[in-house]
Amino acid sequence: MQINKKIIDLACESEKELVNQFQKIDQNCFNNSMKVLNAFHKNNISEVDFNSTSGYGYNDIGREKIEKVFADIFNAEDALVRNQFISGSHALCVCLFALLRPGDLLLSISGLPYDTLHEVIGIKENNSSLKSFKIKYDQIDLCNDDFDYEKIKQYITTNTVKVIAIQRSKGYSTRKSLTIDKLQKVIEMIKKINKDIIIMVDNCYCEFVEELSPIEVGADIIVGSLIKNLGGGIAPNGAYICGKKSLVKLCAERLSLPGEGKEVGPTLGINKSFLQGIYMAPLAVASSLKVACLTSLMFEKLKIEVEPKYNDHRADIVQNIIFKNRDLLIKYVQAIQASSAIDSSSLALPCPMPGYDDEIIMASGSFTQGSSIEISCDGPLREPFIAYQQGSLTYEYGKIAVLNAISQIINYLD
Repeated sequence: MQINKKIIDLACESEKELVNQFQKIDQNCFNNSMKVLNAFHKNNISEVDFNSTSGYGYNDIGREKIEKVFADIFNAEDALVRNQFISGSHALCVCLFALLRPGDLLLSISGLPYDTLHEVIGIKENNSSLKSFKIKYDQIDLCNDDFDYEKIKQYITTNTVKVIAIQRSKGYSTRKSLTIDKLQKVIEMIKKINKDIIIMVDNCYCEFVEELSPIEVGADIIVGSLIKNLGGGIAPNGAYICGKKSLVKLCAERLSLPGEGKEVGPTLGINKSFLQGIYMAPLAVASSLKVACLTSLMFEKLKIEVEPKYNDHRADIVQNIIFKNRDLLIKYVQAIQASSAIDSSSLALPCPMPGYDDEIIMASGSFTQGSSIEISCDGPLREPFIAYQQGSLTYEYGKIAVLNAISQIINYLD
């Protein structure tokens, strides 16, 4: 790697301005670390909990304790934490099919969901979608990066809504991600109108970025991936669902089968990775946030539009770099790949991907395929050509990647 001295100087200058931001991130990391450690102590995690089960997975004590740990961390009644989940999108799919029945209405109040859910819902035709099971869908777009409170109020007053879905992170959209305070305001309004509506929150990329979880501000159920924030770069796959006990039970019976639910599901040696991953997660998230702040400020100094700004209150680990130029997006993503620990010699190229309408370019030179908590950067090849950068298990590795990537494109920025 050849890092331009001008870029090293720019990074040093930026870090001096980021002292207060980094202190806030460190304090949040401390608070969330306390939350994790308290959950470990409360549930008496011991070495025997690392043991493995196979076959049906009956009587897996470690698995049961892991789910209690996750429930305690999020202040939820119950949790489902399984390696049988392929991804966060798979867990969301399981949750939606578990909660909804033919004739029910699903309402998204954060606009269009992430691309991989379009065929799940039936926005894009698929014979296995919710729509094919006569489950109805509607959405209300955000208004100035906040919920459209009046439209939501009017809609749920005049329609029988079974589940309201909220996607906190922006996905591949240009909107801002949704902070806990915004969630709290809209959830309180919804529950005053109809306390029986189930509020489901896609919490991917947002865990431990703030101190409170959506459950603590009134959400009924939350879903996320373990190759994002909560896996700490250690969990090799899996996802979680946390929330009300009755709703988690439905999800467990959808993942496995009615009558067996959470009682089955072999862990196949993954318990230690799940526990060590959640233990390291607050630090991994803090590192990711520091890298995001550094990236944001450096690009701002280079006159490239970014979102969030370096000193904005953040809801997730995602940093948007708005290149407005196809070639710059491609070159930056390729440089992040070249700065990674794994497959650094690979050249990232735009290509079609299942579940997406546009070609995607993706840099993820990671120990776990698709792991966004490790340094990664990707984006759809469509205007305004945004790079969505996430992660870094340590601040130093992320800083090296960003400095190297900027060095590779610096001559194209003028």
